Amino acid sequence: MARILGATIGNCVHVAGVMNFLSLAEREGYEVEFLGPAVKVDELIAAVKARKPDYVGLSYRLTPEPLREILKELKEKIESSGLDRGIKWIFGGNEPTARIAEESGIFDKVFNGLEDIDDVIGFLKGYRHSEEETYPQDLISRIESKYPYPILRHHLGLPSLEATIEAIKKVAEAKVLDVISVAPDQNAQEFFFEQHKMDRRLDGAGGVPLRKKEDFEALYEASRRGNYPLLRCYSGTNHLIEFAELLQETIKNAWCAVPLCWYSVLDKRSSRPLREAIRENQQVMKWHGERGIPVEVNESHHWSLRDAHDAVGVATAYLAAYNAKKMGVKHYIAQYMFNVPPSLSPRMDLAKMLAKIELIESLQDENFKVYRQARAGLASFPGDLSQAKGQLASSAYLAMAIKPHIYHVVGFCEAHHAATAEDIIESCKIVRGVIRNAFLGLPDMVNDPVVQERKNQLIKEAMVILNAIKQLNPSAEDPLSDADTIAKAIELGILDAPHLKGNPAACGKLVTRLLNGALYAYDPEENRILTEEERIEKIFKKAELAIS
Repeated sequence: MARILGATIGNCVHVAGVMNFLSLAEREGYEVEFLGPAVKVDELIAAVKARKPDYVGLSYRLTPEPLREILKELKEKIESSGLDRGIKWIFGGNEPTARIAEESGIFDKVFNGLEDIDDVIGFLKGYRHSEEETYPQDLISRIESKYPYPILRHHLGLPSLEATIEAIKKVAEAKVLDVISVAPDQNAQEFFFEQHKMDRRLDGAGGVPLRKKEDFEALYEASRRGNYPLLRCYSGTNHLIEFAELLQETIKNAWCAVPLCWYSVLDKRSSRPLREAIRENQQVMKWHGERGIPVEVNESHHWSLRDAHDAVGVATAYLAAYNAKKMGVKHYIAQYMFNVPPSLSPRMDLAKMLAKIELIESLQDENFKVYRQARAGLASFPGDLSQAKGQLASSAYLAMAIKPHIYHVVGFCEAHHAATAEDIIESCKIVRGVIRNAFLGLPDMVNDPVVQERKNQLIKEAMVILNAIKQLNPSAEDPLSDADTIAKAIELGILDAPHLKGNPAACGKLVTRLLNGALYAYDPEENRILTEEERIEKIFKKAELAIS
């Protein structure tokens, strides 16, 4: 195990920087020791001789002029003591002191305080980037290069191709983001392969108007700079396999995101009938699974966005992961969208996510690995941009409790306007600041008794829902992955949401109410909260089905 000896030197007593560095080093498996503040040169040399560290990390953050003389003395005594061989010397300070440290010729690495945490982690992990820096170019390697620190993702899609290309260049050069999610406009998502059906008045609505293969290639080329972010793109809502092939050929799609039931008549993003959509979505999962491409199934939050109660959100999170595994997906990206709906309390929100995690990760084995992706719900962001920045930081801080592999940054401006490169960079820096603070040590929110009680309740209620789905078609080989059975569960209201009212493909009769920060099924006739056993019993009774 490599050892790092740390200290502030001269008369500098500002220890926060070196302590943060040592804390990061300890997390990366180093043995660390802090000598203290304002350590004199002779004391430092004696300690280095006695302890024989692999690295010595020094900091000085006062007026730069005295540092020149301190480092002159230090260099002479390092050389006379033979400590310039076999030991790597590191310096951390502010810009003026870092310049003097560079000039001294003592240090193998100098940090000037402007680096991102990625740079520090990269140094500690032993990465050395050439002038043409190379970064891991597949999702799993990128995650593994940083975890337990999450990689960051943000979507980007401006109303013109040219503006989007320039924005990608700026974001890549800023080195604040690991994954750029390309957001095509709705015309591209639905009609890329049937462009005669496009309503050209809607070009640029909701994203960038991508109309030919070369447009995607131009986006990828724009990202080949800075920290070489991965690219991914929303799935199409029609011709899903053809769209998947296009994305792999052009932008090397980092992972696929596809729903189980949505992009259909349920949400009107497509005219696909429900059963057909489920089957086609499953085939998209299978196509990516066969090629070893990670898959994210965007399902659970679509129900929660439509005010389905928490138990439905948990059940559909499991159902999505179950189907991904059934279709042969090996690397599964589980999205945990906080603040959906925005009125959930942080305690109850965390409990819901922990329930999802416990159920989804029960599916893990040597052929199915789950990666956690957290984000804030867009509807939780106020139009006031200052308050929105607060919400971005608040939600990210709570999300760190689930130790995500990926944090999907939602730009603070998204409730106001589509995020520009500058907005994305600022949003990512806010989240990076949150992550830096979180890794100093979070309070134990996960084991809060109230959180755990709600988590266990949600797991129990989600299992009631899942068992009810199984009972709908006991003759099916596997009801939980059978399109007819899942569609029937939606039509009967086992899976339902208040916002589906009037949708002919769904039941749309569910009523929900918020109580003590959590969302429950509600009976307006009896004016009370319903347990899932009661709700399912009512549905089965009305459909004249027996509950076993």
